[in-house]
Amino acid sequence: MSQTPKRPLTLRDVSDACGVSEMTVSRVLRKRGDVSEATRLRVLAAAKELGYVPNQIAGSLASQRVNLVAVIIPSLSNMVFPEVLNGINQVLEDTPLQPVVGVTDYMPEKEERVLYEMLSWRPSGVIIAGLEHSDATRAMLKNAGIPVVEIMDVDGRPIDAVVGISHRRAGQEMAKAILKEGYEHIGFMGTKMPLDHRARKRFEGFTEGLAKAGIEIEDRAFYSGGSALAKGREMTQDMLERSPDLDFLYYSNDMIGAGGLLYLIDQGIDIPGQIGLAGFNNVELLQGLPRQLATMDACRAEIGRAAAQIILNDTLDEPDPDLQTHVTMTPTLSLGDTLRRKRSG
Repeated sequence: MSQTPKRPLTLRDVSDACGVSEMTVSRVLRKRGDVSEATRLRVLAAAKELGYVPNQIAGSLASQRVNLVAVIIPSLSNMVFPEVLNGINQVLEDTPLQPVVGVTDYMPEKEERVLYEMLSWRPSGVIIAGLEHSDATRAMLKNAGIPVVEIMDVDGRPIDAVVGISHRRAGQEMAKAILKEGYEHIGFMGTKMPLDHRARKRFEGFTEGLAKAGIEIEDRAFYSGGSALAKGREMTQDMLERSPDLDFLYYSNDMIGAGGLLYLIDQGIDIPGQIGLAGFNNVELLQGLPRQLATMDACRAEIGRAAAQIILNDTLDEPDPDLQTHVTMTPTLSLGDTLRRKRSG
């Protein structure tokens, strides 16, 4: 993690950047004392551009870290992230470090606020989902002076350490598996891509994989909100009424895929002979379905454990210099009961 600064930014750094005294910077950031509006705006702009976060720890502890690890994820309603948290906790539970969780709801501006507040308490490290952040968030992460681990995704340029899978590769591999079984008329259902970058990358990889075989997605639908069985049922019904010739449905996650599966079972449709299905994430909760949905394991617990190990290693008196800090994991494809095509003869 050679890119990590040796120290966090100070008031002096902000003072030098905007040309006012450290006392004035302190007054502006702590919202105390009389400061002109022009000066206040200049100080705030410099602090935001640098990624400076005030230190909330007073007195003799001011130069130290606390034994907290900031874990910033987009959702707790999604079944994916509790497993990541479990992996983090498995590594940290017998150590002085304690994970503290912040949720962003896939909103960049909320991610900024959550990170700002967490960094103000000088944690020992940050574990944050994804590689796409606002300029202000990136500046804070780059200049935090602590290890930063971006998780879940490796398709991009990490700020420091990174642990995840290639979602583009995952989409490509699913496309190959579907085409291998002879499906040609394919529909896609997923989250609204501007908010969910990892789903977007899987979709891009999936369409690229299909394009190599000269096949295009024939119908698609997107939704916002939590991953829900009811949403999957509704979207599947609407799509098949609109495009009755589809012979495969690919879902951006298992929860809406499970809703689609239940709808098709209710309709008496032959799965996977008439229509094949696949999701993503290999959610354990869904293993009790009447049929196992084809899916791909995103290595969630393993990602959490590896990220926590990177943070923990940095706090040791003798860190392991050989510990890998750029980790790409390989998801496992499970065909389940919904991808094997029933062939005659």
